[in-house]
Amino acid sequence: MSRSNTANTAEGDETVDDDRASTSTRDRFVNRRRFLMTSGVLAGVGVLAGCSQNQSESDDGGTPTAEPESTPEADEDDEPSLQNRYPGLRILSPEPENGEAAARATYGDYITPREEHYIRNHYPTPSIEESEWNVSLTGLVGSEVDLSMEEIKHSFSTESVTHTMQCSGNGRNYFEPQVGGNQWTFGAAGNTVWTGTPVSEILEQYGAETGDEYFLTVMGGEHPDGEDVFCRSIPMQKVMDDTMLAYNMNGSPVSPDHGFPVRLLVPGWYGCNNVKWLSRMHVMDTMVIGDEWEEPGAPENGQRTYTHWQQYSYRVVPEEDTRATHYEEIPVYDTREQMEQTDEIANAYMFDQVEKSLIGYPGLGQTVSPSPAGTIEIIGVAWAGDDAVEAVEVSTDGGDNWGDAEFFGPMDGASGWRQFRYVWENPSAGEHTLVSRATDERGYTQPATISNPDDQLRSIEDDQYPWNQSGYGCNAYMAEAVNCTVEE
Repeated sequence: MSRSNTANTAEGDETVDDDRASTSTRDRFVNRRRFLMTSGVLAGVGVLAGCSQNQSESDDGGTPTAEPESTPEADEDDEPSLQNRYPGLRILSPEPENGEAAARATYGDYITPREEHYIRNHYPTPSIEESEWNVSLTGLVGSEVDLSMEEIKHSFSTESVTHTMQCSGNGRNYFEPQVGGNQWTFGAAGNTVWTGTPVSEILEQYGAETGDEYFLTVMGGEHPDGEDVFCRSIPMQKVMDDTMLAYNMNGSPVSPDHGFPVRLLVPGWYGCNNVKWLSRMHVMDTMVIGDEWEEPGAPENGQRTYTHWQQYSYRVVPEEDTRATHYEEIPVYDTREQMEQTDEIANAYMFDQVEKSLIGYPGLGQTVSPSPAGTIEIIGVAWAGDDAVEAVEVSTDGGDNWGDAEFFGPMDGASGWRQFRYVWENPSAGEHTLVSRATDERGYTQPATISNPDDQLRSIEDDQYPWNQSGYGCNAYMAEAVNCTVEE
């Protein structure tokens, strides 16, 4: 970016004294959530809040489980339950809808079917008629416009991209001490072919400012009256490169729970940037920030804000910070590089995904037998956001010794994951701990563990991922270890 980074100190000042002197937007948000939890509106959000990575696993070796819950039989006229619609998911909350892939087998295939693709919603899935849905373009444009879905689909070119979508909180369950929020384990990631319209063509058509110093702030339309708008600011250089308005998922319309009729698609970036039920795009010269992006809401809710999920949430905030420092802009948007520039960026934003890998076979707790040749094939996937995965290593003894895996299968660009295989020769009978670690084209490698909060890390260092208050961005390979048993 050509402009220097500036920390916002007028609204939501960095200093602790100023924060405590008045009721902040974050305080109002927390109070609002408490009100809704008390009233029962958010019942079920923390259904599995007590899960830990040491829980018992399902008989098929695929899923950490809580106590089983009975599933009520649906009447013939009722819509199928979330679990019935997505049999491949472990449901964390039925409303708002949140669920992750239930089995490690999901991470042995190249394309993730929608029945196994995780769902992350902040509010209940809205019911939308495509013919009545518009996406408005406002802000620093030659002419403001409301675009119908017909125009989005048929007035511009159509492109497809394979993108590994991953929730920023994937792996949150592995943080110790535990942090709040949905307790995602390994399953909040999926690799899908998305089809849609390049955002760059729309911006050029309507005379938008598209220089590197600008941002496209995008807003979802799912919020109930008076609630915060899900809103993210994407740097214009990324927007003009490969961002699209996606309306198809694996060749058919995006499902309602995944954003029907249209969502933003930001290849290689964390799922929080891929705004669902997109209703507005606003061109501006800073990220969304400050009092001008707050407005009166329902009486019990105080003010509604557009800034929460950009400035307060989806940030790497260590134990000692009261809250994330707000910025109008930052000098670099790669998440790993942000972590390394702590003098200029106190709390990294969750933008580009960091390097990560997952073993799909064997599954958690699975018992496996060697082939007639005396080998076991370990299968998995690896990705690194905007960057290509350069190598994957596998260890069958909990990280003491490593061997090189080989890639196989399709390669549709850096934004989709790569499949890898490792031939485990002459495995001994008994229990084993399998781990994998990926290295990207810049030489960044997954760390081994998650740090202790007292270490106050803000970046990946000393082979540790920084513990943070919301459990974002985990890519520690020991957290994702697979314990399996080899038969005689």
